[in-house]
Amino acid sequence: MNLHIPTLIGRKRDGEHLPASEIRALIDGYVCGEVPDYQMSAFAMAVFFKGMNAGETAALTQAMLDSGDVFEHPQGHPPVVDKHSTGGIGDKVSLPLAPLVACTGVWVPMVSGRGLGITGGTLDKLESIPGFKVNISLADAEKQLADIGVVMMGQTERFCPADKKLYSLRDVSGTVPSIPLITASIMSKKLAESLDKLVLDVKFGSGAFMKTEKDAQKLADSMIAVGKEMGVEVHAILNPMHEPLGRSVGNALEVIESIECLEGGGPEDLRRLVLDLAEKISPASRNELEALLNDGTARKKFDEIVRAHGANPDDLPRLAEIHKAPVIREYPSPDTGTIVAVDAGLVGQAALQLGAGRARATDAVNFAVGFDQIVKCGESVHQGRPLCRIHAENMIDFDMAEALLDKAFKIEP
Repeated sequence: MNLHIPTLIGRKRDGEHLPASEIRALIDGYVCGEVPDYQMSAFAMAVFFKGMNAGETAALTQAMLDSGDVFEHPQGHPPVVDKHSTGGIGDKVSLPLAPLVACTGVWVPMVSGRGLGITGGTLDKLESIPGFKVNISLADAEKQLADIGVVMMGQTERFCPADKKLYSLRDVSGTVPSIPLITASIMSKKLAESLDKLVLDVKFGSGAFMKTEKDAQKLADSMIAVGKEMGVEVHAILNPMHEPLGRSVGNALEVIESIECLEGGGPEDLRRLVLDLAEKISPASRNELEALLNDGTARKKFDEIVRAHGANPDDLPRLAEIHKAPVIREYPSPDTGTIVAVDAGLVGQAALQLGAGRARATDAVNFAVGFDQIVKCGESVHQGRPLCRIHAENMIDFDMAEALLDKAFKIEP
């Protein structure tokens, strides 16, 4: 298709709705290098200001999805389902959810990302399990899916290359917070898994990308509309991220907490959210899902995942020893009273300062550092009793984290 890109950019700048064929030609041209970065930046900025309707957003999603490889499931395969979270502090839901749902006769081809900024990434958490390989080929992933019904992997080079290229451009051109562009980025990667059902965990609050419930609802509505246009059943649950999820923040510490959940225990808010999301994509009832957590079935499936990805399940009970930070100290409460706030954003910043996250995509993460035994809103505390434990590489990092936690916890008499 012979497309005059400046004219297309101008039409979008003026608020016109673009046909799917032109959006596809633009994305194809960008991926093969015929459309330069400066023109794609201008297009992204036009979308940022003028938006896209559901049809345009679906066309952009489809073009990005088709830019690379997709999962190809054999005829007569079980229902294929997944979950996506827009990110949060202490959000380790994928780790218990994937094995739990895979126990119910569906396939879960979970392609996840790494943490960036204050939000953690599923891949980093999984890699805190010694030997766990997240970089596997699509062919190996498809075989594993047929063997055990679940795979937890990173994005391959040939998986939605248009998204990878466009995202890095949005990152430096001020166009990240655009609902249509966020929608296409998330949905292209998820729908390249060739799904039947998807559940979205859309966070809002101080520890989330979307700060308000209104913006989170807009994003959820946009992703549901694209799913409908593309023939995939999409559910969305909005969840506040004002305080961290669960009682641990940090890679190995969150895996330990996930294992507790898979053994029928763990924090109540984590278990509840895992079940809320699982029942949207699983054929099993909530009671049946609870039983799978309580009787060890889901934990056994997680062991299968760990083994399939090249790691040893016998290492799981030893993670606290394997990743033991040099400094582990309690953070005492300055007052007696009730916890009225635990600012998730500040806790996330503190975890980032400790080295649990990364400021740039190329940064390494420290699996051992973070926080555990975090008190929750509504709980009573006494002066001098711990509000959490800090796991740090050294006392300088500990002091820096403690200073941020001083602002994060609010206690009222």
